[in-house]
Amino acid sequence: MTEPSPETTQQLPPEDVANPEASAPAEEAAPLDPIAALTQEVDRWKDLAYRSQAELDNFRKRSAREAQETRAYANADLLRALFPIIDNFDMGLEAARVESEKSMIFMGMSMVNRQIQDFLRDSGVQEIEAQGKAFDPNVHEAVAQEANAEEAEGTVIRVTRRGYKLKDRMLRPASVIVSSGPAAA
Repeated sequence: MTEPSPETTQQLPPEDVANPEASAPAEEAAPLDPIAALTQEVDRWKDLAYRSQAELDNFRKRSAREAQETRAYANADLLRALFPIIDNFDMGLEAARVESEKSMIFMGMSMVNRQIQDFLRDSGVQEIEAQGKAFDPNVHEAVAQEANAEEAEGTVIRVTRRGYKLKDRMLRPASVIVSSGPAAA
């Protein structure tokens, strides 16, 4: 046991000079009850186990949700790449219709167009309705604005490129021309 230094001796009350260990706080001086200490240790480990289990459950739920989302939207890039092809096919179909609606080329292209539309619908793709609707920047992309006496300002008067959604996700906004209201006199 070390003797208190003269500086410490001056600071301690006279009864503590003889026994410097008595000046320690009562909590540290009295040994903890071994059962209470073990109970605290058990409680700490139980808490850690509960937290670890909760984290594992959250991880499993998050992983399942991400896997489901990946499956649901896995074809999004493929569908986006297909849309310009569909746009060009629609232009060809319109040209064949103008030439003759009774031609074999037009009828064959019409059947292929129906199959494409069925494929898109079966894949969960929905065309964005735009014609005659109020302009919505979340689903429409305005490419021009024109004066129009029949439609109110902010109404879509023409669709220049169709837009599509996959379930609830936007794949491509509809490119539209929006009415600016009646022309100024």
